Amino acid sequence: MVKSGQVAQFGFSNPDRGQLGVEVLDLAVLRRRVSEETFTKVHRTDFHQLFLFTKGTATTMVDFVDHPCSSGTLLHVTPGRVLRLPDGDADALLVLFTPAFPPPLDGARPLLNPFGPPQRTVPRAEQGVITRAVGDLRQEYRRNLLTNEPIDLLRQLLGALLLRLARLPTNAGSTHSDARFERFQHELERSFATTRNAAEYAARIGYSLRSLNRICLAATGRSAKALIDARVALEAKRLLVHTDLSSAAIGHRLGFSEATNFTKFFTRETGVSPGAFRQ
Repeated sequence: MVKSGQVAQFGFSNPDRGQLGVEVLDLAVLRRRVSEETFTKVHRTDFHQLFLFTKGTATTMVDFVDHPCSSGTLLHVTPGRVLRLPDGDADALLVLFTPAFPPPLDGARPLLNPFGPPQRTVPRAEQGVITRAVGDLRQEYRRNLLTNEPIDLLRQLLGALLLRLARLPTNAGSTHSDARFERFQHELERSFATTRNAAEYAARIGYSLRSLNRICLAATGRSAKALIDARVALEAKRLLVHTDLSSAAIGHRLGFSEATNFTKFFTRETGVSPGAFRQ
């Protein structure tokens, strides 16, 4: 674990077999493994975290949004997102894995997309199927720990689980990703700190602004400009909590030439000033 500012960073470390890029465990096991302070600490990781809630209720914070979780809730936290682990009395199955461990699968892209919604609801009719898929993965994981066999089957079982999960509807109702929207998302991730001009994003990925807005509205119900501003505001939140940089320095890092402009932007987007949010 490496601390930075007020947010801890955790790298992947399998306590059972150091070089294995996956771990399957219960939330209760994780609670026993770490201290209460560590368990409740806001943190980010360099690995994927899947939570399949099976009993009880909890609230899990992902990127400063609280997600209520109960039986049938699937939560997927991609690397780099800010997380506070579930509170409450919930039970959950956890699958932790490095980005390199699963086999490359186009069908799993909607789930593994770092920009996608973190929460899905597993329909009742699918809960048994998904739970068995996690159980098969856990059984093979435990077998691998005992026998040190090749990891091919373990990787394939994880891939099969991810494909099943990617088919589930998100809480926004969509089950499919749009390649055009993904191009915009990747360009946004690359350039949000240098430009907030929606027309410039449209030109970079080969669309008119009108077409880009239509793509964004179809995917999220929000315009391209709204998504750009939301991404900048999210990064500002992360930096305010994750670092000790001043508000002016954060604004400069995000492309604002004047600190007052950044303060006005952040307050408009979040409803509070940068200083109040950090506090």
